[in-house]
Amino acid sequence: MDINQLQRIADSKNLTIKIQVREVLGLKIFRIIVAKVSNNSVKIWGEIKGWTLHSRDGLQLDTLRILNGSPKFVSELIWATTMAWAIEKNSCKFARLLAIYDSEGYSKKLVRYFKLIGFSFIKEVGASPSDLFLRLIWGGAGTLMKGDCSSILKKLEKKLIKEDLIYPA
Repeated sequence: MDINQLQRIADSKNLTIKIQVREVLGLKIFRIIVAKVSNNSVKIWGEIKGWTLHSRDGLQLDTLRILNGSPKFVSELIWATTMAWAIEKNSCKFARLLAIYDSEGYSKKLVRYFKLIGFSFIKEVGASPSDLFLRLIWGGAGTLMKGDCSSILKKLEKKLIKEDLIYPA
C-alpha cells in the first residue's frame, strides 16, 4: 500500500491527506493531517508530527491528535500514511515514540493503543541520569516504544482490505 492508494481511500471518504515536510539541519520535520475540505473551509480531524533521522531507525513520532467524533478510518489513514511516507520517501524501517506520562490512566491507554497498532515496549524513561537525553528529546518521561514500519503498514492494509476500502489501481 502506498501514499497514492491511501489518498484514493481518503477521497472515497470525502477526506484529504496532506503531508507537510521541511528540512532543518538534515532533519526532516513532518506533519501529516487528515482533513475534510469543503466550501473554502478545512476541518482537521487528525494529525501526527515528528521528524526523521538519516538511519533506518530514523522515524521519530512526537505528537498524535485525533479529534473525538472524527469520521471512521481517520486513525488508520494517519498511521498508514505515516508508515508509507517513512518507507517510500525516507527508507525508514523502524519508528519510535514516547507514550508520555500525562496522567496514570491516560498513559496506560496510550501504551495499549500503540501496542494494538504494532509498537512494542523498549523501556520506561524516567528520572535516572541515563534517561536525561531521552527526556530532552521527547520532552518528558514515559514509555518508549518501537514499531516496524512495514509490519504496521501491512497490519493496517489488512484492516482496510477487510473493510473493502482498497481498490485496484
